[in-house]
Amino acid sequence: MQEQFQETLELAGRSGAIAGLTAGTTVLSLDGELPVDQLTPGDKVITRDTGIAVLRELRVRDVTVAAISVKAGSLGHTRPDKTMLLGPDTRIHIRDWRAKALFGAEVATVKARRLLDGEFVTESKPRKMRMFELVFDACHIVYADGLEVASASD
Repeated sequence: MQEQFQETLELAGRSGAIAGLTAGTTVLSLDGELPVDQLTPGDKVITRDTGIAVLRELRVRDVTVAAISVKAGSLGHTRPDKTMLLGPDTRIHIRDWRAKALFGAEVATVKARRLLDGEFVTESKPRKMRMFELVFDACHIVYADGLEVASASD
């Protein structure tokens, strides 16, 4: 891993979004499901919106964060396919009753922290974690542990 992409942020007293996937989260690519920490620029990632997108950058940073835990199967049929941790500002693409109930729409892309329910989507205790953000030429919806999440928006 290239250390130049790392930056350490402390949650308390700092502004800025904390979005991303944690180490070990699998991302669907043309080479199959790969751990996010093994992706490299140039990899072809499967997306919901365009089919395939070329990964331009993988941003890696160490943060102290109260990550959001999403229980396996809690956001739709087998979505995610295992319990996973996300940065609280990671945007999740939802296409179930939650989109209609919370936003009056068939689909919505919402920060993970907005889906907290105390049972299936919960906030973990703050701890130091390595977060990975996927950057493409444009924002895309990718499959992470079977869950549809938005890539970095810049």
